Amino acid sequence: MSDKGITKHITATPEMRAYLANADPILGALIEKYGVIDYELHAGYLSALLSNIVGQQLSNRVADVIWSRFLALLDGPLTAEKVLAADDEKLRGAGMSYSKAAYLKNICRAVTEGRLQLDRFDEMPDEAVIAQLTAIKGIGAWTAEMFLIFSLGRADIFSKGDGGLSRAINNLYAGGAELSVKERLAITEAWKPFCSIASLYLWRSLDNQ
Repeated sequence: MSDKGITKHITATPEMRAYLANADPILGALIEKYGVIDYELHAGYLSALLSNIVGQQLSNRVADVIWSRFLALLDGPLTAEKVLAADDEKLRGAGMSYSKAAYLKNICRAVTEGRLQLDRFDEMPDEAVIAQLTAIKGIGAWTAEMFLIFSLGRADIFSKGDGGLSRAINNLYAGGAELSVKERLAITEAWKPFCSIASLYLWRSLDNQ
């Protein structure tokens, strides 16, 4: 099974911006400051998942180098079958840990066995996508949530385990004091059904910190 290379957008539309600004004046100030936020997402679903695993706990620069070496090992288009056939020692030589190599193969094995139905993700509800993804060893809730936002373009995802979002909420709503998860989630209730869009503005607020 090959990667489809699907292009996705996630965009803060005028309607979304107006809704969020009306629901939350603090968020409204961010929207006024940063204007339209738009991401054009080019990665196919399989490459998005695998590159996320490769890049975990690494700087972007190091992750990019290892990802390039990984693709070079495959010698052609990325497919689940090629990843499964890749020699573990060669993956290790490309800079991956054995555990990351195993996680990549877990994902690809789930794809070839039909347990991970990438071709159906566009039509599946958020909860079903998360359930399929997190059933695979190596994919946690955060990875699944980032996939929903940045690959599927889902508009109403908030990742309570994301450190950047937690820090931004603490800064904006509590003067830097540490809020509890329950307190942060209560703040996000006003953003529904556009929690992903609100999250984009919170991440943007951290760019200069």
